[in-house]
Amino acid sequence: MTTVRPKVQNFNIVAVVQSGRLQYEALLLAASLRACCPTFAGKFYLAEPQRGGAWKRNPAVTDPAIRAMLQDLGAEFLPFEASVFGEKYPHGNKIEALAHLPDEPFLFLDTDTLILGDIGSVKFDFACPSASMRREGTWPQIQPYLSYDQIWGALYARFGLDFASSLDLTQPHDYWQRYLYFNAGWFFGNSPRLFGSRFLTYAQSIRDAPLPELAAQELYPWLDQIALPLVIHSFGGGRPGPELAGLDGNIICHYRHLPLLYARESDLAVEVLENVAKDQPLRKLLREYEPAKMMVYQNKGRKARELFDRNDLPRREQMLRGPLKEAGLWLR
Repeated sequence: MTTVRPKVQNFNIVAVVQSGRLQYEALLLAASLRACCPTFAGKFYLAEPQRGGAWKRNPAVTDPAIRAMLQDLGAEFLPFEASVFGEKYPHGNKIEALAHLPDEPFLFLDTDTLILGDIGSVKFDFACPSASMRREGTWPQIQPYLSYDQIWGALYARFGLDFASSLDLTQPHDYWQRYLYFNAGWFFGNSPRLFGSRFLTYAQSIRDAPLPELAAQELYPWLDQIALPLVIHSFGGGRPGPELAGLDGNIICHYRHLPLLYARESDLAVEVLENVAKDQPLRKLLREYEPAKMMVYQNKGRKARELFDRNDLPRREQMLRGPLKEAGLWLR
């Protein structure tokens, strides 16, 4: 009997790297990709903003040992100049970087992510983009005189999009989960050039020509997450289906900060982190990063883990941060 092998999807992974915290997170991301998905068929790009344009200082990775290690782990640097957002809004790097990728299906990941399994086995439909549902109701902050319907409806109208078809009608009226809202820690699409161009257009429009309905709303740091659902909806995408559950589960882990990883993430995530961090050349570099030094190598992460019951975690991240800070275990 002939064994039918699943069709391998060809796509690239991209993350944004800079000096400082992101370069150390990128080391862990690259190491976990190599360890947990050694057969990944695409390329792993690290989009790197350069000095110039909207960056007055140099945001690039200047440590030659870290650059060499990232390349040894299979990453390919993709330098680009940010002309719109830059140091005033570093979250915008993920928007501007997309224009510089090969125009092939892509998965964007924040650097504060670990690969936990075979990402090549995920059944992506790149023609129907989607993004992470591991989010909180961070935006908008409702005012007494404006509803979610009015705020999101005005944004959809601004770009000629069908607002009604974006709603999750299983959720209560004017409850934040009724509206298409993502965490921008991962998202994917078919064409980074088209996706990135529309993402940039929408984000610039929201920033530069604000709607009256947004007058009392904070745009930073939420601008990318305000524009992202509009972009995804415009390409016929939406909320991820069950076939993508591993992207917020046992395939990738968007941990945000190492103390939070120990506080709330799975045993598998901790195992992957500690296994890749054992590598001696990597250990030498990561010990220069205080959160890794403290959480992983000084075993403070285990103390953070003991503070919480993973089967009964608080719903809001802020309720995790408080006990971590009180215990002297909060670093970012």
